[in-house]
Amino acid sequence: MLDSVRKIINWTEKYKRRMYMGFLWTFFISISASLTILLAAYSVYRVLLDIRGEAALSSSFALWMFMAVAVAVGFRFLFTHLRMATLESISYEKTADERIAIGNVLKRVPLGYFELKKTGDITAVITTQLTLLENLGIGMINRMISGYITTGVIMLYLIIFRIEAALISILGIFLSSLVISWLYNESNRTWPILHKTQEDMSSRTIEYIHGLSEVKSYGNENKALDTIKGAFNDNKNINIAVEKKYAPISSLHHFAIKTAICGLIFLISLLTIEGELSLFYSLLMLMFVFTMFEGVESVKDAAHGLGMIESNIKNLNSIKEAEFIDADGQDISIDKFDVEFKNVSFAYDSVDVIRDVSFKIEHGSTVAIVGPSGSGKTTICNLIARFYDVQSGSIKVGRHDVREFSCDSLLKNISMVFQKVYLFHDTIHNNILFGNPNASKEQIIEAAKKARCHEFIMNFPDGYETIVGDSGGTLSGGEKQRISLARAILKNAPLVMLDEATASIDPENEHHIHQAIRELTKDKTVITIAHKLSTVTNADNIIVLKDGEISEQGKHAELLKNEGIYKKFIEIREKAEGWKL
Repeated sequence: MLDSVRKIINWTEKYKRRMYMGFLWTFFISISASLTILLAAYSVYRVLLDIRGEAALSSSFALWMFMAVAVAVGFRFLFTHLRMATLESISYEKTADERIAIGNVLKRVPLGYFELKKTGDITAVITTQLTLLENLGIGMINRMISGYITTGVIMLYLIIFRIEAALISILGIFLSSLVISWLYNESNRTWPILHKTQEDMSSRTIEYIHGLSEVKSYGNENKALDTIKGAFNDNKNINIAVEKKYAPISSLHHFAIKTAICGLIFLISLLTIEGELSLFYSLLMLMFVFTMFEGVESVKDAAHGLGMIESNIKNLNSIKEAEFIDADGQDISIDKFDVEFKNVSFAYDSVDVIRDVSFKIEHGSTVAIVGPSGSGKTTICNLIARFYDVQSGSIKVGRHDVREFSCDSLLKNISMVFQKVYLFHDTIHNNILFGNPNASKEQIIEAAKKARCHEFIMNFPDGYETIVGDSGGTLSGGEKQRISLARAILKNAPLVMLDEATASIDPENEHHIHQAIRELTKDKTVITIAHKLSTVTNADNIIVLKDGEISEQGKHAELLKNEGIYKKFIEIREKAEGWKL
């Protein structure tokens, strides 16, 4: 258990000194509280003496006692304020740092990381588990340390007054600590199981929400709900089982504390009756007895939570310790944006996708990549952007191997436009601004005009301040695509990759999007994956993939002379688009 306390304190890192200062203020709070008890006991003692006629009370005594208690309470208030000012904000500051750190980690891991670790698991760590650390982490440590500090201070008084009372207190705390250790060990065993059900519940919920349109279209709401209900029930059953397991342990802890209190009351009463303890010390020790174990009782709840907190920190560290894809990368500046693949092979897990692929894209040229579904077209773009690392061979951008770059220094040179556009739940202005956070309003408008989206943006009541909804749900597909192009135009990266950017757009929007793409790709090195004939035929070079290998390569006219995949591809597209070259 102490090891968990140490881990949580170490987790605070740069805030550790403030933690220790908070514990120091807790010590002074305990001193002030015990001083208040001492003054209260002395006041009761003097009142009893006055009632028995042994010593008369005066108004000055009452005034002095009032002032003394006021001073003690004032000091307790001051030290409590200092502790809160020192400790209370640490968890919020630290968890904010952690969320930012996780964001920095996730942008530097390979995309394969998200295939191994479910989105729901990551979401649970960033939201639920970090929120628990935020709300309970420092509080649990403070409660545990404060409980033992308060008990320790009062025990010092008992050692001074009667060593027998101190020994009974030590025995009670020892028994309490054994039960708390038992409770902590049970927490360590059960919290990982509970976390698993929470993560499953989060994953199932996200999956259900994302797939809701598909579920409704097939009218299978009840069947889809069965899965999410199962996750909810599992979480409920585990929580109930955990509480049933903790209930007897908690009761045993309560029993140990109350037994120690009863033993102390019996001892104090016996010593007082036999005349070995004065009335004043008897009153004082009784008051101490009823307050010293309050802190230890709260330690039980802290121990129950420590297992959970340590488990959360482990899950947090498992993300933070993920291997960076650019761990050895450097910030490299380049002025030529040619791309070269040399004997590149790549597999997702054990499934080969790219096999011994070699080609070169000259600076300022346009290359189209075509081929059947699953032939590796999108993978090539992902490898250039270093979303994954190749298993063998090399990829160079600007005559530097992409593995030499840091992710930021590589991707600042690349704009990517996908068929499936993602917009943030934010304003249109901020979604475009994402391409260049330092851009002015005038530059954003200029990019929007080039992307042919300024006109429809201005038709919205709030213009550029229109909230687009989750994933841009309030916009049409063509509108979302043009905003994504405006974002890419604003970034103005010298290397542009278009992955089926016009594949699912209606003819009216396609005209505007082609105009936007011309603005985006002007004087750039362009790699485009497309099935549209107009995009493919105008390319400086066409790379034809089949089963992860280059089947053909050349200009449109050259490839038409061959009886290969490309010619068949063109014939199919001519029939599909209803016209001939």
